[in-house]
Amino acid sequence: MRIRAPKCAAAAAPGTFVHVSCDVALPMRRPLSIMRAAGDWIEVLYKVVGEGLRLLAGKRPGDAISVLGPIGQPFRLSTERPNVVLIGGGVGIPPMVFLADSLRREADQWRPLALLGSEIPFPFDLQPSSLPTPWLDNDITSSMPLLESWGFTSRLSSLSGFPGCYNGYVTDLAERWLQGLDQEQLQQTEIFACGPTPMLRAVAALAARHSLPCQVSLEEFMACAVGGCAGCAVEVLTPTGPAMKRVCVDGPVFDAQTVVWR
Repeated sequence: MRIRAPKCAAAAAPGTFVHVSCDVALPMRRPLSIMRAAGDWIEVLYKVVGEGLRLLAGKRPGDAISVLGPIGQPFRLSTERPNVVLIGGGVGIPPMVFLADSLRREADQWRPLALLGSEIPFPFDLQPSSLPTPWLDNDITSSMPLLESWGFTSRLSSLSGFPGCYNGYVTDLAERWLQGLDQEQLQQTEIFACGPTPMLRAVAALAARHSLPCQVSLEEFMACAVGGCAGCAVEVLTPTGPAMKRVCVDGPVFDAQTVVWR
């Protein structure tokens, strides 16, 4: 869905989100990740689950909706680690697309690889990639057309048997790729991820095994999205000990190794 929101589009950064009123009849807003921001417009991609998102999906061009945002702390990039691995699962794919979009503006500085997983049909047509991916089997060919058009390598993963996809978890696909890197390449690599909690827990473990920095964008239910209700609080490790942090304003992006995974 494309939403005309000039102030939001101007301030949006990869990892931030918007809090959307799906319908005037529903008091609770829904947090939606921003997939792209350009000019006066933002784009969001969501899975229709529940009454609110069903009503949102029924909106027509020209309908007005209330949007708060952008909200949250974005991903942070370091030029010391130009090998950027983007891991997105399900509705965690949009923030990875937004991050890739920001990287292409300085494409000569970065070497991104996007690994995307879904157990339902992907929200885009699968396209055989023309870009090589070292250390992965030749039959893993499906890619995201948008990323391919930007010259960014992507590969897809699913247990649902989609053609050209790796038959397994996206974290296992990432493990295969990382195993092909030498020590110097690993020292130039950082992982960024968004998706369901079990996937992010596995990504954090993957990063720890390879001693890689890793930033994760957490998905949590939230009511206010401005830090007032603390309904989205998660436990993280701080220099002074464990503490509760609010996903909406302290996150949604956290250092994966500081999150207390349950």
